[in-house]
Formats: sequence, structure tokens, C-alpha cells
Amino acid sequence: MTSFIRRIRRTAAIAVAAAAGSSLALTGTASAHSGTAGGEAATSAPLTKGLYQSAYSERNHVLWTTAAVGRPPVTRSGLLKVDPRTLKVKAMYTPPVTDEATGAVEAVYGVAVDDEHNTVWTTNTRNNTVAVYSQRTGKHLATLPDVAHAREIVVDERHDTVWASGFGDGSLVAFNSRTFKERKRITVDGATPTGLAVDERSGTAYAADLNNDRIIQASPGAATDPRFIPTGDAPISIALSKDGRTAYTADQNGAGLSVVDLRKGAVTTSVATGKGALSVATDHRSGRVLVVNRTDATVSVVDPRKGSVVKTVPTGTNPNHVEVAGNTAYVVDKSGTGPAGEDRVNRIRLGR
Repeated sequence: MTSFIRRIRRTAAIAVAAAAGSSLALTGTASAHSGTAGGEAATSAPLTKGLYQSAYSERNHVLWTTAAVGRPPVTRSGLLKVDPRTLKVKAMYTPPVTDEATGAVEAVYGVAVDDEHNTVWTTNTRNNTVAVYSQRTGKHLATLPDVAHAREIVVDERHDTVWASGFGDGSLVAFNSRTFKERKRITVDGATPTGLAVDERSGTAYAADLNNDRIIQASPGAATDPRFIPTGDAPISIALSKDGRTAYTADQNGAGLSVVDLRKGAVTTSVATGKGALSVATDHRSGRVLVVNRTDATVSVVDPRKGSVVKTVPTGTNPNHVEVAGNTAYVVDKSGTGPAGEDRVNRIRLGR
């Protein structure tokens, strides 16, 4: 947690910008359906078609989600501002048009928030770029080029740095979060970086290297070569423990979670969670780890110390990404089960 957020907690709440329209169709009421699964309170609500990822803003108490529909030219995409209490869409912002002839837009996929500078960062995978938006107004502030098949993005508020993974050319690209200028670029031949995590105390970034069964560790030092750490079979997402000493990878082919001791550079535990492990996040309050199992349509809550699954929570079909904020997990799916075929956000209350 940044010093800025601590100041926010001592002052009045930040006002949230008014809703804006969009060409990407929204659900009418975003009414939620509640139940209990695996001992956890679960709620879901339809948002829109084409959901991909989400990121929570503590500063604004907003859940940002991305949506994009179809293959290029992608003409339907939006950055959604969602009320995490009601799961209703407060606003949707349409990315800039990139081709007037086809109506193609700079479609958004990955997402991360920078509460220090009150911005939202997205990966525009089809355009090989990343973009920056204002959290306050939703205004598009910048598009930053040359991130080949940009997949995920992560913010290091303490060091004013944003990292993006370039799946297409094996690159990790760091940007200055104040000036939006490129700060550092590391390219690893043959690498396929997907998920990202950052240790804000050291500024060290970690990327899951999907095709090489390893983690790429990138130091902020200008002349430092990357370090490679083995992990499970086809790691696609990565998260860190609260103390930054342990990494957790969701292993797509391994159907589970790898627990990696970063100091030793070795896997200490492997936990089977379910088919199609796709996304991972850490609950820093309890130390437990959540894994989205896309094929099984579940979220596994793992105790990494015991090396076991303690709860399994059903979600909508094809869950795609998990975000943990406080005692709550948000899972976006690609179920298409809303009244008008929308995908859903699933909210899971986590126990202590």
C-alpha cells in the first residue's frame, strides 16, 4: 500500500466521475444473483460481452474491467468502471479509433491501475501497444508503441514504473508512470512472457514464460541481465506472496499451482487445482492463493503452506481472470450467460 493511499484513508473519499455512454452494449440492470459455494458467499452479475481482465482501485473504490469482441478489425471494445458493491456499470469508455475505414478501435485486454497518479493502464494486444486513461474522467491520455502482442501490465507505484509483457518478441518493457516514457526494455530470445507481478520494495518484476516453463526475473538495475527460475508446466499467470519471497504460477498444462522459492530458485510445492489453470492472485490477509481453472469453471482457494486446496468455488463458464481486493475476489468470465449474452463478473467473499 502506498503512502498516497494511507493519506486517502485519513481524508474524505474521492469523488467518482459520472457515467458516460459507449457503443459496446451494457446489461440493462446488472442485477446480481447471490448464493453460497464452497463455504464462500458468491455473487454474479452480467456486465457486457467480451470481458477479459479486471483491476481494483482502492483510491476510487472502483473495479475496472476490459472488454473486446471478435478478431481484427475489432470494432467493439470498452474500458468499464464497475461499482464493486452493486456490480453495476457506472461508465464505459470506448478506446480511440485506429482505422476510420473499418471502424477498428484500439481494443483493450489487460488492465492495471495506478492509484498514485489516478490512471488506468491497458494492453492493446492486437495493436502491439499499451495505453493510459484517466481514472477520474476516462479520457485516453496516451498510447505507447512497440510492445509486441502486449498481454499483461502491472504497476509499481513506489518506483513510478509500469511493466508490460510483450508475448510476441519475448520482451518486458518498463515505462515511467508519470511521463509515460519508456524506461527500460529487456528482450529474451525465444521467451513468451505472459503474466506479470512486481515486488514494489525492490522494484523487481517477474514474468511467467509460458513456453519455457520458467519465471523471468527482471531487475530495475540498468545493466543487470535477467534471471531464470524454473516453475511448472506452461505457466501463464504469476503472483507474489506478501513478503515477496515466494512466487505462485498458474500452470496451464500442469492443471495447478506451483509454489516457487525465489531465493532458492526452485519449486517447493505443486498443488493440483483443476483443468485450464489460467489466472492466479494472492490474498495477502490470509496468505492463501486463488487459482482460476477455466476448463473446470471453478476458483480454487489454496493454502500454500499446507500445499492443499481448502475450498473450490464454482463460477460462470470460462472464468478468465481473478483480482483480489481486501476480503473480496473478483472473477470475470466469458460465459455469455447474461440476458443479452453478456459475460459476468463473479464476486467471492473470502474468509479470514
